[in-house]
Amino acid sequence: MAEKKTIKINPVTRIEGHAKITLFLNDGGDVADAQFHVDEFRGFEKFCEGRVYTEMPVITPRICGICPVSHSIASAKACDAIQRVTITDTADKLRRLMQLGQHLSSHALSFFYLSAPDFLLGWDSDPSMRNVVGVAEKFPDVAKRGIRLRKFGQEISQHITGKKIHVNGVVAGGMGSPLREESRETLLKWIPEVLETSQIGLDILKKYMDSHKEEVETYAPSDTLHMGTVDPTGAHELYDGRLRWVGPDGKIIQDMVNPKDYLTYISEMPVDFSYLKYPYFKPMGYPAGVYRVGPLARLNVASKMKTPKAQKEFENFKSLGRGRAVNGTFYYHYARLIETLASCEEIEGLLSDPKILSTDIHVQANLNAREGVGCAEAPRGTLFHHYKVDEAGQLTKVNLLIATGQNNPSMNRSVLEVAKQYVKGPDVKEGALNRVEAAIRCYDPCLSCSTHALGAMPMVLEIKDARGETIRTINRD
Repeated sequence: MAEKKTIKINPVTRIEGHAKITLFLNDGGDVADAQFHVDEFRGFEKFCEGRVYTEMPVITPRICGICPVSHSIASAKACDAIQRVTITDTADKLRRLMQLGQHLSSHALSFFYLSAPDFLLGWDSDPSMRNVVGVAEKFPDVAKRGIRLRKFGQEISQHITGKKIHVNGVVAGGMGSPLREESRETLLKWIPEVLETSQIGLDILKKYMDSHKEEVETYAPSDTLHMGTVDPTGAHELYDGRLRWVGPDGKIIQDMVNPKDYLTYISEMPVDFSYLKYPYFKPMGYPAGVYRVGPLARLNVASKMKTPKAQKEFENFKSLGRGRAVNGTFYYHYARLIETLASCEEIEGLLSDPKILSTDIHVQANLNAREGVGCAEAPRGTLFHHYKVDEAGQLTKVNLLIATGQNNPSMNRSVLEVAKQYVKGPDVKEGALNRVEAAIRCYDPCLSCSTHALGAMPMVLEIKDARGETIRTINRD
């Protein structure tokens, strides 16, 4: 047996949250299996029980500092269902505007901060500089643009609700405050810059894809289902769509499902090595029903984009599948940047609509139902908030189905596929380990959202032989 060695890499670099990977080697030194462990737990659903349901759009943004708007919107939509109200047109536009700003902010963080270092500095570059600081030193304009793009997304929430992060202006029945004319003018002035930055991001990635074609095409080409929301025409939809599943061949399996019926189609199974469960498409069972969510899945299920620049990139994206879905995990990055471009275009359209300034933003209502489901596309994928209440409006049950949790089976599969490609025996180079970690970064997981983390948990990569003996433990400081 090979000598046991320990090298610390604690925690995994450039993801939101903390986790652990175990690679299992066979007697020949090749990777036989992989497990992605998430050891974080807080139990957010449980301690919300007993609260009045109308408090949830303010409480749930505290789940995450990266995608608080998505939680607030999904929560408010669940509350709308409990009140059985249809919000006003302007309230709908304001929520959509905030949702798009959230996507811009999160996607900018994912690409420019967390993933671009690999593309600009190299997979095997010095890990101490393979980060946004290293990018800022060698590519200062790119780093600055990424920071400002993220800032613009947060500014939208600031101008509407008065807060950039844990927003409190999305409420049951609509919105708590209108958008002012001076705020609209300020935000519109950003549009040329953010459109240009989105295109710069696309140019960086497409240049890398062209020069590393074989690597990109063979990087975790998982054949899974894809699930996301679309509008009645099949167009890409982030705020208020119906669920669609497509197979790895790109063909529609289930279409136009009302999100309130999600439990009819989605089931979960526990695994003994993680607090994250394994969701799957119930009609097909496990493992045939494993599906992915997020930017890659949303573009795979969509028939078209709503804006011209994004549509052009979307057509190029679809061509990569050669008649099938685009299944390669690396293409999450491309899909994410296409959504970034689309969000900029849609934001410009909403801000240019005079109705966005209307003060007709809230519908008064009381408790009219004992149950409500809210669904929205968070940056990382489809998000469900499901509430049950008693006669006093106090929550008796809360279920949050998070995007990262739905991607959990696929993240495990992608880690295994990349590890088999790059890890050969226990003496593996740091650059190869970075490629294994990058399989997780493709999904841009929010582990705090998915398990509701408490405290800091280390990322450790363990290499074991076929008998389960640890050959090497890798931690990063």
